[in-house]
Amino acid sequence: MGGGRIFSRCAVMILTLLLAWPLQWAPAAAQEPLPRRNLLDMIFGGGRRYIDPPPPVREVAPRRPRQRQREQSQPRRNRAPTARASAPRPAAPAAPAKPDPVAKLENARQILVVGDFLAGGLGDELKTAFEESPGVAITERSNGSSGLVRQDYYNWPGQLPALIDEVKPALVVVMIGANDRQEMQTGSGRVDFPSDAWFKEYEKRVRDFGTIVTSRKIPLLWVGLPSFQSPSLMRDAVKLNGVYRSEIAKIGGEFVDIWDGFVDEDGKFIVTGSDMNGQQARLRGSDGINFTTAGKRKLAFYVEKYARRHLGEMASPELVTLDASSLPELQILPPSPSAAVPVQPISLTDPELDGGSVLLGGAPPPAQLIETPRDMLVRRGELPPAPKGRIDDYALPSPQ
Repeated sequence: MGGGRIFSRCAVMILTLLLAWPLQWAPAAAQEPLPRRNLLDMIFGGGRRYIDPPPPVREVAPRRPRQRQREQSQPRRNRAPTARASAPRPAAPAAPAKPDPVAKLENARQILVVGDFLAGGLGDELKTAFEESPGVAITERSNGSSGLVRQDYYNWPGQLPALIDEVKPALVVVMIGANDRQEMQTGSGRVDFPSDAWFKEYEKRVRDFGTIVTSRKIPLLWVGLPSFQSPSLMRDAVKLNGVYRSEIAKIGGEFVDIWDGFVDEDGKFIVTGSDMNGQQARLRGSDGINFTTAGKRKLAFYVEKYARRHLGEMASPELVTLDASSLPELQILPPSPSAAVPVQPISLTDPELDGGSVLLGGAPPPAQLIETPRDMLVRRGELPPAPKGRIDDYALPSPQ
Protein backbone atom coordinates (compact mmCIF):
# COMPACT_ATOMS: atom_id res chain seq x y z
CA MET A 1 0.00 0.00 0.00
CA GLY A 2 2.79 2.38 0.89
CA GLY A 3 4.52 1.77 -2.47
CA GLY A 4 1.34 2.55 -4.41
CA ARG A 5 0.89 5.88 -2.62
CA ILE A 6 4.44 6.93 -3.34
CA PHE A 7 4.04 6.12 -7.02
CA SER A 8 0.76 8.08 -7.20
CA ARG A 9 2.32 11.15 -5.58
CA CYS A 10 5.28 11.06 -7.97
CA ALA A 11 2.96 10.85 -10.93
CA VAL A 12 0.91 13.81 -9.67
CA MET A 13 4.06 15.90 -9.16
CA ILE A 14 5.38 15.14 -12.65
CA LEU A 15 2.01 15.95 -14.19
CA THR A 16 1.86 19.23 -12.28
CA LEU A 17 5.29 20.26 -13.48
CA LEU A 18 4.41 19.42 -17.05
CA LEU A 19 1.19 21.44 -16.91
CA ALA A 20 2.95 24.43 -15.31
CA TRP A 21 5.77 24.50 -17.84
CA PRO A 22 4.07 26.52 -20.63
CA LEU A 23 2.70 29.07 -18.12
CA GLN A 24 6.17 29.80 -16.76
CA TRP A 25 7.81 30.31 -20.16
CA ALA A 26 4.94 31.95 -21.98
CA PRO A 27 6.74 35.29 -22.58
CA ALA A 28 9.74 33.59 -24.15
CA ALA A 29 7.54 31.50 -26.44
CA ALA A 30 6.56 34.60 -28.37
CA GLN A 31 10.19 35.31 -29.13
CA GLU A 32 11.65 31.83 -29.63
CA PRO A 33 10.28 29.00 -31.73
CA LEU A 34 8.24 26.40 -29.89
CA PRO A 35 10.21 23.30 -28.87
CA ARG A 36 9.75 20.02 -30.62
CA ARG A 37 7.55 17.37 -29.01
CA ASN A 38 9.44 14.89 -26.84
CA LEU A 39 8.63 11.44 -25.55
CA LEU A 40 6.95 12.59 -22.33
CA ASP A 41 4.73 14.95 -24.29
CA MET A 42 3.56 12.19 -26.51
CA ILE A 43 2.82 9.95 -23.48
CA PHE A 44 1.12 12.38 -21.05
CA GLY A 45 0.04 15.09 -23.47
CA GLY A 46 -0.32 18.74 -22.34
CA GLY A 47 -1.92 22.06 -23.02
CA ARG A 48 0.95 23.46 -25.03
CA ARG A 49 1.03 23.83 -28.80
CA TYR A 50 3.82 22.15 -30.67
CA ILE A 51 4.96 22.76 -34.22
CA ASP A 52 7.35 20.85 -36.48
CA PRO A 53 10.45 22.63 -37.76
CA PRO A 54 9.75 24.58 -40.92
CA PRO A 55 11.14 23.15 -44.16
CA PRO A 56 14.40 24.65 -45.44
CA VAL A 57 13.92 27.80 -47.48
CA ARG A 58 15.20 27.55 -51.07
CA GLU A 59 17.05 30.58 -52.29
CA VAL A 60 15.54 31.92 -55.46
CA ALA A 61 17.92 33.69 -57.83
CA PRO A 62 16.86 37.21 -58.68
CA ARG A 63 15.34 37.73 -62.05
CA ARG A 64 17.64 39.05 -64.75
CA PRO A 65 17.02 42.49 -66.19
CA ARG A 66 14.73 42.70 -69.14
CA GLN A 67 17.56 43.82 -71.38
CA ARG A 68 19.50 40.66 -70.53
CA GLN A 69 16.38 38.61 -71.22
CA ARG A 70 15.98 40.27 -74.62
CA GLU A 71 19.58 39.43 -75.48
CA GLN A 72 18.98 35.81 -74.65
CA SER A 73 15.78 35.72 -76.68
CA GLN A 74 17.70 36.78 -79.81
CA PRO A 75 18.76 34.06 -82.27
CA ARG A 76 22.06 32.41 -81.45
CA ARG A 77 23.66 33.43 -84.73
CA ASN A 78 23.24 37.14 -83.86
CA ARG A 79 24.77 36.88 -80.41
CA ALA A 80 28.37 37.86 -79.92
CA PRO A 81 30.60 34.93 -79.12
CA THR A 82 31.62 34.70 -75.51
CA ALA A 83 35.14 33.91 -74.46
CA ARG A 84 35.46 30.53 -72.84
CA ALA A 85 38.20 29.97 -70.40
CA SER A 86 39.91 26.71 -71.24
CA ALA A 87 43.12 25.17 -70.19
CA PRO A 88 45.88 25.49 -72.76
CA ARG A 89 46.29 22.36 -74.80
CA PRO A 90 49.69 20.72 -74.78
CA ALA A 91 51.67 21.38 -77.90
CA ALA A 92 51.82 18.47 -80.32
CA PRO A 93 55.28 16.95 -80.71
CA ALA A 94 57.06 18.35 -83.70
CA ALA A 95 57.52 15.93 -86.58
CA PRO A 96 61.11 15.01 -87.29
CA ALA A 97 62.61 17.13 -89.98
CA LYS A 98 62.93 15.33 -93.29
CA PRO A 99 66.54 15.14 -94.42
CA ASP A 100 67.54 17.09 -97.47
CA PRO A 101 67.45 15.09 -100.71
CA VAL A 102 70.74 13.65 -101.84
CA ALA A 103 72.35 15.70 -104.57
CA LYS A 104 72.39 13.84 -107.88
CA LEU A 105 75.65 13.29 -109.71
CA GLU A 106 76.30 15.03 -112.99
CA ASN A 107 76.49 11.69 -114.73
CA ALA A 108 73.41 10.24 -112.96
CA ARG A 109 71.54 7.73 -115.09
CA GLN A 110 68.04 8.84 -116.08
CA ILE A 111 64.87 6.76 -115.82
CA LEU A 112 62.15 8.06 -118.15
CA VAL A 113 58.56 7.29 -117.04
CA VAL A 114 55.82 7.75 -119.66
CA GLY A 115 52.14 6.84 -119.88
CA ASP A 116 48.74 7.91 -118.52
CA PHE A 117 47.57 9.00 -115.04
CA LEU A 118 48.78 5.76 -113.47
CA ALA A 119 52.27 6.44 -114.81
CA GLY A 120 52.17 9.89 -113.19
CA GLY A 121 51.71 8.41 -109.71
CA LEU A 122 54.33 5.77 -110.44
CA GLY A 123 56.88 8.39 -111.43
CA ASP A 124 56.33 10.42 -108.26
CA GLU A 125 56.96 7.43 -105.99
CA LEU A 126 59.95 6.26 -108.03
CA LYS A 127 61.53 9.59 -107.12
CA THR A 128 60.96 8.67 -103.46
CA ALA A 129 62.42 5.20 -104.02
CA PHE A 130 65.64 6.58 -105.50
CA GLU A 131 65.93 9.77 -103.45
CA GLU A 132 68.98 8.39 -101.62
CA SER A 133 70.67 7.14 -104.79
CA PRO A 134 72.86 9.94 -106.20
CA GLY A 135 73.51 7.95 -109.36
CA VAL A 136 69.85 7.71 -110.46
CA ALA A 137 67.45 10.49 -111.51
CA ILE A 138 63.77 10.12 -112.41
CA THR A 139 62.12 12.07 -115.24
CA GLU A 140 58.33 11.72 -115.38
CA ARG A 141 56.57 12.75 -118.61
CA SER A 142 53.03 11.41 -118.38
CA ASN A 143 49.72 12.60 -119.82
CA GLY A 144 46.75 11.71 -117.63
CA SER A 145 44.11 11.24 -120.35
CA SER A 146 46.36 9.74 -122.99
CA GLY A 147 46.58 6.22 -124.34
CA LEU A 148 47.32 4.22 -127.46
CA VAL A 149 43.79 4.50 -128.89
CA ARG A 150 43.13 8.26 -129.11
CA GLN A 151 46.22 9.27 -131.05
CA ASP A 152 44.31 12.33 -132.23
CA TYR A 153 44.35 13.57 -128.62
CA TYR A 154 47.97 12.71 -127.78
CA ASN A 155 50.21 10.90 -130.23
CA TRP A 156 52.66 8.90 -128.13
CA PRO A 157 54.53 7.33 -131.10
CA GLY A 158 55.19 10.84 -132.34
CA GLN A 159 56.16 12.32 -128.95
CA LEU A 160 58.32 9.53 -127.50
CA PRO A 161 61.33 9.86 -129.86
CA ALA A 162 61.70 13.53 -128.98
CA LEU A 163 61.51 12.74 -125.25
CA ILE A 164 64.20 10.09 -125.56
CA ASP A 165 66.50 12.48 -127.42
CA GLU A 166 65.95 15.14 -124.76
CA VAL A 167 66.30 13.02 -121.60
CA LYS A 168 68.75 10.39 -122.93
CA PRO A 169 67.47 7.77 -120.50
CA ALA A 170 69.26 4.63 -119.41
CA LEU A 171 65.89 2.98 -118.80
CA VAL A 172 62.33 3.64 -120.02
CA VAL A 173 59.28 2.70 -117.90
CA VAL A 174 55.84 2.59 -119.58
CA MET A 175 52.48 2.29 -117.83
CA ILE A 176 49.54 2.93 -120.12
CA GLY A 177 46.20 1.44 -121.16
CA ALA A 178 43.70 2.44 -118.45
CA ASN A 179 42.01 4.85 -120.92
CA ASP A 180 42.05 2.54 -123.97
CA ARG A 181 38.71 0.75 -123.51
CA GLN A 182 36.96 2.63 -126.33
CA GLU A 183 36.44 2.47 -130.05
CA MET A 184 39.50 2.97 -132.23
CA GLN A 185 39.93 4.89 -135.46
CA THR A 186 41.97 2.93 -138.00
CA GLY A 187 42.84 3.40 -141.62
CA SER A 188 39.90 1.24 -142.66
CA GLY A 189 37.41 2.93 -140.33
CA ARG A 190 36.25 2.67 -136.74
CA VAL A 191 36.42 -0.58 -134.78
CA ASP A 192 34.54 -1.22 -131.56
CA PHE A 193 35.99 -2.47 -128.31
CA PRO A 194 36.47 -5.39 -127.64
CA SER A 195 36.22 -6.88 -131.12
CA ASP A 196 38.89 -9.07 -132.69
CA ALA A 197 39.77 -6.30 -135.13
CA TRP A 198 40.27 -3.94 -132.20
CA PHE A 199 42.71 -6.27 -130.42
CA LYS A 200 44.59 -6.97 -133.64
CA GLU A 201 45.17 -3.25 -134.21
CA TYR A 202 45.99 -2.69 -130.54
CA GLU A 203 48.66 -5.39 -130.57
CA LYS A 204 50.32 -3.62 -133.49
CA ARG A 205 50.28 -0.27 -131.68
CA VAL A 206 51.80 -1.77 -128.52
CA ARG A 207 54.54 -3.44 -130.55
CA ASP A 208 55.32 -0.26 -132.51
CA PHE A 209 55.38 1.84 -129.34
CA GLY A 210 57.82 -0.49 -127.58
CA THR A 211 60.04 -0.81 -130.64
CA ILE A 212 60.80 2.93 -130.44
CA VAL A 213 62.66 2.18 -127.19
CA THR A 214 64.20 -1.22 -127.87
CA SER A 215 65.47 -0.22 -131.32
CA ARG A 216 67.75 2.29 -129.58
CA LYS A 217 69.20 -0.44 -127.32
CA ILE A 218 67.50 1.04 -124.24
CA PRO A 219 66.00 -1.36 -121.65
CA LEU A 220 62.19 -1.21 -121.58
CA LEU A 221 59.99 -1.99 -118.56
CA TRP A 222 56.27 -2.22 -119.40
CA VAL A 223 54.16 -2.14 -116.22
CA GLY A 224 50.90 -4.06 -116.42
CA LEU A 225 47.51 -2.80 -115.32
CA PRO A 226 46.33 -3.44 -111.75
CA SER A 227 43.00 -4.87 -110.68
CA PHE A 228 39.97 -2.57 -110.58
CA GLN A 229 36.78 -2.52 -108.54
CA SER A 230 34.52 -2.66 -111.61
CA PRO A 231 34.08 -6.29 -112.76
CA SER A 232 33.99 -5.31 -116.45
CA LEU A 233 37.05 -3.08 -116.13
CA MET A 234 38.87 -5.81 -114.24
CA ARG A 235 38.01 -8.37 -116.93
CA ASP A 236 39.29 -6.09 -119.69
CA ALA A 237 42.48 -5.36 -117.74
CA VAL A 238 43.30 -9.08 -117.75
CA LYS A 239 42.97 -9.17 -121.56
CA LEU A 240 45.11 -6.05 -122.02
CA ASN A 241 47.81 -7.44 -119.74
CA GLY A 242 47.93 -10.53 -121.93
CA VAL A 243 48.57 -8.30 -124.95
CA TYR A 244 51.34 -6.37 -123.18
CA ARG A 245 53.06 -9.51 -121.92
CA SER A 246 53.18 -11.24 -125.31
CA GLU A 247 54.01 -8.25 -127.50
CA ILE A 248 56.71 -6.77 -125.22
CA ALA A 249 58.43 -10.17 -125.02
CA LYS A 250 58.62 -10.25 -128.83
CA ILE A 251 60.60 -7.00 -129.01
CA GLY A 252 62.98 -7.73 -126.11
CA GLY A 253 61.34 -5.73 -123.32
CA GLU A 254 60.28 -6.87 -119.84
CA PHE A 255 56.75 -7.03 -118.53
CA VAL A 256 56.33 -6.03 -114.85
CA ASP A 257 53.37 -7.96 -113.43
CA ILE A 258 51.83 -6.11 -110.44
CA TRP A 259 48.48 -7.92 -110.39
CA ASP A 260 49.05 -10.08 -107.30
CA GLY A 261 49.97 -7.06 -105.18
CA PHE A 262 46.45 -5.59 -105.36
CA VAL A 263 44.17 -8.65 -105.10
CA ASP A 264 43.39 -11.08 -102.28
CA GLU A 265 44.02 -14.82 -102.17
CA ASP A 266 40.92 -15.43 -104.32
CA GLY A 267 42.04 -12.91 -106.96
CA LYS A 268 39.43 -10.30 -105.98
CA PHE A 269 39.96 -6.55 -105.87
CA ILE A 270 41.03 -5.14 -102.49
CA VAL A 271 40.99 -1.60 -101.14
CA THR A 272 43.12 -2.31 -98.07
CA GLY A 273 46.07 -4.66 -98.07
CA SER A 274 49.74 -5.04 -97.24
CA ASP A 275 51.95 -2.12 -98.15
CA MET A 276 55.59 -2.44 -99.21
CA ASN A 277 56.59 -3.02 -95.55
CA GLY A 278 53.97 -5.70 -94.92
CA GLN A 279 51.72 -3.42 -92.83
CA GLN A 280 47.98 -3.08 -93.47
CA ALA A 281 47.20 0.17 -95.29
CA ARG A 282 44.64 1.61 -97.69
CA LEU A 283 46.01 1.08 -101.20
CA ARG A 284 43.21 2.22 -103.53
CA GLY A 285 40.98 5.26 -103.74
CA SER A 286 37.23 5.36 -103.21
CA ASP A 287 36.63 5.22 -106.99
CA GLY A 288 38.24 1.78 -107.20
CA ILE A 289 40.69 2.97 -109.88
CA ASN A 290 43.29 5.35 -108.48
CA PHE A 291 45.95 4.59 -105.88
CA THR A 292 46.61 6.13 -102.50
CA THR A 293 50.12 7.22 -101.52
CA ALA A 294 50.77 3.81 -99.96
CA GLY A 295 49.45 2.11 -103.10
CA LYS A 296 51.67 4.19 -105.37
CA ARG A 297 54.69 3.39 -103.20
CA LYS A 298 53.93 -0.33 -103.44
CA LEU A 299 53.51 0.02 -107.20
CA ALA A 300 56.90 1.73 -107.43
CA PHE A 301 58.43 -1.01 -105.29
CA TYR A 302 57.71 -3.57 -108.04
CA VAL A 303 59.41 -1.40 -110.67
CA GLU A 304 62.29 -0.48 -108.37
CA LYS A 305 63.53 -4.08 -108.20
CA TYR A 306 63.76 -4.33 -112.01
CA ALA A 307 65.34 -0.90 -112.32
CA ARG A 308 68.10 -1.59 -109.80
CA ARG A 309 68.98 -4.79 -111.62
CA HIS A 310 69.38 -2.90 -114.92
CA LEU A 311 71.28 0.07 -113.48
CA GLY A 312 73.62 -1.95 -111.28
CA GLU A 313 76.00 -0.07 -109.00
CA MET A 314 74.69 3.34 -110.08
CA ALA A 315 71.42 2.59 -108.26
CA SER A 316 73.17 1.89 -104.96
CA PRO A 317 72.40 4.44 -102.22
CA GLU A 318 75.94 4.08 -100.84
CA LEU A 319 77.55 5.33 -104.06
CA VAL A 320 80.46 7.72 -103.33
CA THR A 321 83.22 9.30 -105.34
CA LEU A 322 86.58 7.72 -104.68
CA ASP A 323 88.88 10.71 -104.77
CA ALA A 324 91.00 12.68 -102.32
CA SER A 325 87.92 14.56 -101.02
CA SER A 326 86.22 11.37 -99.75
CA LEU A 327 89.29 9.68 -98.18
CA PRO A 328 89.66 9.90 -94.39
CA GLU A 329 92.60 11.69 -92.85
CA LEU A 330 95.48 9.38 -91.98
CA GLN A 331 97.08 10.02 -88.59
CA ILE A 332 100.55 8.54 -87.93
CA LEU A 333 101.14 8.08 -84.21
CA PRO A 334 104.68 8.14 -82.78
CA PRO A 335 106.02 4.78 -81.55
CA SER A 336 105.35 4.00 -77.92
CA PRO A 337 108.46 3.59 -75.73
CA SER A 338 106.82 0.65 -73.96
CA ALA A 339 106.05 -1.23 -77.17
CA ALA A 340 107.15 -4.87 -77.19
CA VAL A 341 110.17 -5.87 -79.23
CA PRO A 342 108.97 -7.73 -82.32
CA VAL A 343 109.99 -11.40 -82.47
CA GLN A 344 111.60 -13.00 -85.47
CA PRO A 345 109.33 -15.12 -87.68
CA ILE A 346 109.77 -18.86 -87.32
CA SER A 347 108.77 -21.78 -89.48
CA LEU A 348 105.64 -23.76 -88.69
CA THR A 349 107.56 -26.98 -89.52
CA ASP A 350 110.15 -26.40 -86.82
CA PRO A 351 110.02 -29.48 -84.47
CA GLU A 352 111.43 -27.50 -81.57
CA LEU A 353 108.29 -25.36 -81.20
CA ASP A 354 106.74 -27.80 -78.70
CA GLY A 355 110.02 -28.95 -77.21
CA GLY A 356 110.23 -32.12 -79.32
CA SER A 357 112.67 -33.14 -81.96
CA VAL A 358 110.33 -35.02 -84.32
CA LEU A 359 107.26 -33.73 -86.14
CA LEU A 360 103.86 -35.32 -85.60
CA GLY A 361 103.69 -38.51 -87.62
CA GLY A 362 107.44 -38.73 -88.07
CA ALA A 363 107.88 -41.62 -85.61
CA PRO A 364 107.23 -45.15 -86.91
CA PRO A 365 103.92 -46.73 -85.85
CA PRO A 366 104.01 -49.35 -83.07
CA ALA A 367 104.50 -52.97 -84.10
CA GLN A 368 101.27 -54.14 -82.43
CA LEU A 369 98.18 -51.94 -82.51
CA ILE A 370 95.84 -52.12 -79.54
CA GLU A 371 92.21 -52.39 -80.60
CA THR A 372 90.12 -49.73 -78.89
CA PRO A 373 86.43 -50.12 -77.87
CA ARG A 374 85.53 -47.85 -80.77
CA ASP A 375 87.31 -50.13 -83.25
CA MET A 376 85.49 -53.15 -81.82
CA LEU A 377 82.10 -51.45 -82.18
CA VAL A 378 82.69 -50.08 -85.69
CA ARG A 379 84.41 -53.10 -87.21
CA ARG A 380 82.63 -56.06 -85.58
CA GLY A 381 79.69 -54.54 -83.74
CA GLU A 382 80.97 -55.79 -80.39
CA LEU A 383 81.17 -54.03 -77.06
CA PRO A 384 83.96 -54.59 -74.56
CA PRO A 385 82.97 -56.45 -71.40
CA ALA A 386 81.54 -54.23 -68.71
CA PRO A 387 83.57 -53.71 -65.56
CA LYS A 388 82.57 -56.00 -62.74
CA GLY A 389 79.91 -54.49 -60.53
CA ARG A 390 78.58 -51.99 -63.11
CA ILE A 391 74.85 -52.00 -63.83
CA ASP A 392 75.33 -53.42 -67.31
CA ASP A 393 77.51 -56.31 -66.07
CA TYR A 394 75.18 -59.19 -66.83
CA ALA A 395 77.70 -62.03 -66.24
CA LEU A 396 76.52 -64.65 -63.81
CA PRO A 397 78.52 -64.93 -60.64
CA SER A 398 80.82 -67.91 -60.48
CA PRO A 399 79.65 -70.73 -58.17
CA GLN A 400 81.32 -70.97 -54.82
